[in-house]
Amino acid sequence: PPQLLGERGHLPEGCHQLFLAGQRSSGIFQVQPTGSQPFKVYCDMSGGWTVIQRRMDGSVDFDQLWDAYKNGFGDLHGDFWLGLEKIHHLVQEGKYNLLIELEDWEGNSQVVQFVFSLGGESTAYTLNLLGPLSGELENAIGEFRQLPFSTRDRDHDLKADTNCAKHLSGGWWFSTCGHANLNGKYFRSIPRQRHERKQGIFWKTWKGRYYPLKSTIMKIQPAALEAEP
Repeated sequence: PPQLLGERGHLPEGCHQLFLAGQRSSGIFQVQPTGSQPFKVYCDMSGGWTVIQRRMDGSVDFDQLWDAYKNGFGDLHGDFWLGLEKIHHLVQEGKYNLLIELEDWEGNSQVVQFVFSLGGESTAYTLNLLGPLSGELENAIGEFRQLPFSTRDRDHDLKADTNCAKHLSGGWWFSTCGHANLNGKYFRSIPRQRHERKQGIFWKTWKGRYYPLKSTIMKIQPAALEAEP
């Protein structure tokens, strides 16, 4: 099917606009948020979600520096990080739902959802938690309402004497290192070495600090959809 266009032949601003226009097949689409160049995203059309991160098989190295996390990396069909600048353009200053789906190696899954906004690069892409959390899990990042993003080469975390991204791996909205890191190293089993065990993909309030998760997906859609006419 041809690319669905928004009004006046413009590209859609995001997956949710496509969803409202009747698109129900998930896949890769070109979008253009206000003030941005066009770029491709993976749309999950179970509800007009834009996928911003996916880990499935460890095929992509997430131990990347600031510019990579800013611009995005990986494969939209597989494991990828969409890019902080693109995510910021998608949400601008609006309120969005962030849905995080986690899966372990025994076939169990969990979801966490909250409302957030995201600052631009001048704020180190600070994640602002705005709204209530839903899902069965306690929020592993929710004790901090505002978290700037950190990588090995840009330390903005809340732990004064440690660079969490260097201590762990990858780039994330680190608080004091040990609560969550969905951009850690992909391990198929728990590493023997203690210093390596810290570096996996984890969500502390579910499987604990040293359980490397099998898959994670992070996706966003506009919040307060019910309020729209």
